[in-house]
Amino acid sequence: MKVKEIRELSTEEINKKLVEAKEELFNLRFQQATGNLEKPSRIRDLRHTVARMKTVLKEREINE
Repeated sequence: MKVKEIRELSTEEINKKLVEAKEELFNLRFQQATGNLEKPSRIRDLRHTVARMKTVLKEREINE
C-alpha cells in the first residue's frame, strides 16, 4: 500500500488496516519460525506498510 492510498483513507480505516497488518505480520513471523514461510519478502513489505500507516496517523495527530 502506497502513502497516497493511505492518505485517502479515514483515520478509522487506517487503524483497522493497521491492526490487520500487524496480525498478518505476527502470523508470518510464526510461519518463519516454524520454517513454513513461502515469501520472506512479504514480512519486509508489511513492516514498511505498518510504518507508513503509523507515519500518516502521526502527521494527522500533529496537524490537529
